[in-house]
Amino acid sequence: MLTAGEVAGLIAATGWIVLVCVLTMVLVRLARLLTETTRAVSDLSSRVAPLLDDVSVTVNETNRQLVAVEAIAQDLKQVSGHAARLSAVTQTIFTGPLIKVSALGYGLRRAIEARRPRKPRATGGRAAGQATGEAAGRAVRQAGRRP
Repeated sequence: MLTAGEVAGLIAATGWIVLVCVLTMVLVRLARLLTETTRAVSDLSSRVAPLLDDVSVTVNETNRQLVAVEAIAQDLKQVSGHAARLSAVTQTIFTGPLIKVSALGYGLRRAIEARRPRKPRATGGRAAGQATGEAAGRAVRQAGRRP
């Protein structure tokens, strides 16, 4: 029969064999995983390179368009500044004289009305009421004066 030392050695050897078999299976699976990962990275890199080129072209085109838009915005800003200045000049040129002309026209109209003899108003309707009111006002003013 086997001695206790031989049984212990046999159990230890069996344990090592099982351990080596398990580690071998793990290493084989790990090798397969690394192979698949290498293949996936290779496929990904072959697909990413054209995408990066397309992104680079798109970014360059966008930058070019932004430069054009910035130039347009600068031109619009300049045009709006010129329009504001032109509006201010136009207002200065026309507003002052226009106010003076309208004041002159008003003054002339008032002067002409003051020089024109007043016509007696017709009796009847609203005009008669106003004429009566004016006559009453004159009578009150004259009554207030004592000769």
